[in-house]
Amino acid sequence: TAAPAAPVGTRLDAWWANLLRTPRRRAVWTWGGPIAVTLLAAVLRFWNLGNPQAIVFDETYYVKDAWTLLANGYESAWPEGANEDFARGDTEVFSDDPAYVVHPPLGKWMIGLGMALFGADSAFWWRASTALAGTIAVFLMTMVGRRLFHSTLVAVIAGFLLAIDGNAIVMSRVALLDNWVMLFALLGFWFVLIDRTAAESRLRERLAALREGGAEPHWGPVIWARPWVIAAGVAFGAATAVKWSGLYFVAAFGIYLVLVDAMARRRAGLGFWVEGALFKQAPATFLLLVPVAGVVYLASWTGWLVTDGGYYRGWADEPGNAATGFWSWVPHSLQSLWHYHQAAYGYHVGVASPHPWQANPLTWPLSLRPTNMYFATTVDGSGGCGQGECWSSIMGIPNPIIWWAATLATGYLVYRFARYREWTAGAILVGVAAGYLPWLMYLGRTVFQFYTIAYEPYLLLALAAVMGIVLGRRDDPRWRRQQGIATVGVFLGVAVAVSIFFLPLWTAVPVTPDFRQLHFWLPGWG
Repeated sequence: TAAPAAPVGTRLDAWWANLLRTPRRRAVWTWGGPIAVTLLAAVLRFWNLGNPQAIVFDETYYVKDAWTLLANGYESAWPEGANEDFARGDTEVFSDDPAYVVHPPLGKWMIGLGMALFGADSAFWWRASTALAGTIAVFLMTMVGRRLFHSTLVAVIAGFLLAIDGNAIVMSRVALLDNWVMLFALLGFWFVLIDRTAAESRLRERLAALREGGAEPHWGPVIWARPWVIAAGVAFGAATAVKWSGLYFVAAFGIYLVLVDAMARRRAGLGFWVEGALFKQAPATFLLLVPVAGVVYLASWTGWLVTDGGYYRGWADEPGNAATGFWSWVPHSLQSLWHYHQAAYGYHVGVASPHPWQANPLTWPLSLRPTNMYFATTVDGSGGCGQGECWSSIMGIPNPIIWWAATLATGYLVYRFARYREWTAGAILVGVAAGYLPWLMYLGRTVFQFYTIAYEPYLLLALAAVMGIVLGRRDDPRWRRQQGIATVGVFLGVAVAVSIFFLPLWTAVPVTPDFRQLHFWLPGWG
């Protein structure tokens, strides 16, 4: 007599399957789950966003630059003490003189959206568009997760992790540039994933048509109809137009597209799949991706180009500066812009002035030195914390439970990709590599932990991938499935508790000095 089959699944699985037994209910979950975590993200990012009514950390550059871009079309100079004046609502004290800035304009244009619509009198409006970017990123994270994992549950977990993590919350609540790099790069990643499926399907259709006609396409055809690659070029170009670090995402995912095309040709049975991918498809992909990114980048400088007051705007018009010979045909405006970029590049590679909150990139995986962006204290009992002395902070401390687990999960994905060649692991690791590895070339530069927001989504996708593995499937043995659900449930519960504990330090809520001290789990946090 055959032994009885071991029980599979759990009562929770049975309840969930019954709950989603109709197409309408499944559709509600398919979209309701992502929308729910997005609404949670919106609450955490917009609640009390106008506090503090003060210029915070590098808002001193980007908020005021955004305001003068709206007024003059280029970043303009401010007098000493302008931060306090701006916070009080005296926002018109800037001059028409240009300011020297070293980041492209797009991120500042995006920061200016809220102020353009509602004015700059409230800190809420100079931060609102950045908070919106962080909220949209959570929804986008669920869409990316669904593409990667083919599971709405794991995709929602990925979005939930981004919604409640401290680094993501803080970077959505201050008007800095890096959240925009993150959003545009993640959007480009989503487009690349869509193209991955669409391009392989189109390749197989073309090959089938050729073979039915009696031809044997040894190298395979060139696929030009790839609108999602063009869309990715727009997104990655926008990331680069916020900060030059976006260029690494263009390069990394451009190489990724070539590798994906090669593998698709191999699966389609082409004999010369490497040659076809490198010498036929790669040039076409390059033309669909890189020039598009370049046009978007150049377009971000429109304000500087169409006005005549920007820094270095008239450089080529000065005697002895304009190009002669072969390059003399280039308009003086573009020659001046090229000189601007040369000067900015020299600044970027040489900046090494010490800062009390700088963090060596080697320490980023463990978050040993998160950035303290704001600190204020009251001693007269008016602070609102229930005691005489109250401290308020905005500290970019990630949720340590999530961050450290995501670091470990990323390492585990390296193993899984090396061992099993899982495409999901490879795609996620490309994002991590694009956002992190280039900084290892600049260990002597003055850089900060909050730069990690650009690649944090890929770390959290790695964590969600591992959590999906731990969860298992509904047809797994019952003991295995029960342990998986319990492990993931406990982890998420602890992560939520830690986020609640740290939320006051992420949102400038007044607390007592002793309570604030409880959050400094590592020496570099205080």
